[in-house]
Amino acid sequence: MKLNLSIKEILVAGLFAAITSVLAQISFVLPFSPVPITFQILAVFLSSIILGSKLSAISQLVYILLGAIGIPVFANFSGGLNCILGPTGGYLISYPIIAFIIGKTIEKEYNIIITISGLFISLLICYSMGVLQLAFITKISLQKAILLGVAPYILLDLAKIWTAYLVGVKVRNSLLKARLIKC
Repeated sequence: MKLNLSIKEILVAGLFAAITSVLAQISFVLPFSPVPITFQILAVFLSSIILGSKLSAISQLVYILLGAIGIPVFANFSGGLNCILGPTGGYLISYPIIAFIIGKTIEKEYNIIITISGLFISLLICYSMGVLQLAFITKISLQKAILLGVAPYILLDLAKIWTAYLVGVKVRNSLLKARLIKC
């Protein structure tokens, strides 16, 4: 598969990898869970709505690769392969996948119900991948992994979906009108 990216597209993908890195640092550790509250997922949602499937997936893949080679882009300025292979790595690994899914949803049918549904389904995929790896690595039951890795985050993540929708659609529409991005 040949990507044929323009310089503008490469820069925009890099910009959203950087935005994800910055929002990852808005992080709160919960004393009972190895999974911190972060705003990374908001960056994933925004990149997906604004950039579409290909560029948002690339931006999140760049983010993951930067962290994997040790650049401290993950929550609490962490980085390294141990983060991806550790208890919270499943969430990280899901980012390029869900970015692509949300982006495809936006590209195919652009309305509030479809978009919010795509964001919600992608959040469920992120939770599923995160919980599976959390349970596997920490050797806890799936039920306990859900209690530690999903339950405390649901309300805030639903707010992130709504915020991403409101901000992302406005930015996307502005960029489309200015012809800075393609449909």
